[in-house]
Amino acid sequence: MIENTIQKIERRIGGAEALSEKTRDDLSMLLAELKSEIAKLPPTHDEHAESITQFMDASTHEAMRQSTDQSLLDLAVQGLEQSVKDFEVTHPQLAEAVNRFCSMLSGIGI
Repeated sequence: MIENTIQKIERRIGGAEALSEKTRDDLSMLLAELKSEIAKLPPTHDEHAESITQFMDASTHEAMRQSTDQSLLDLAVQGLEQSVKDFEVTHPQLAEAVNRFCSMLSGIGI
């Protein structure tokens, strides 16, 4: 399920014509980093990893909409940030990557 969600996000980013090539590349690199960090989570955190990827999907969806609704994007990004909050101490690279991803998506919605 997590892999399918990440592939869906990859397709969404790759097909976003409104984004510059640099922005698409930057998002793709961040997504690859997030994928790697999520894979490092122990199996006992599968539900949490699923939550993170679902919020990543919702955030990406809202940022890539033709007419972005900033309030919906903000809610999705807040959900993503909150979903990784418990990992700030134990998995700081994951938290950092999510924060960079959120910042980039928020910038797209402006």
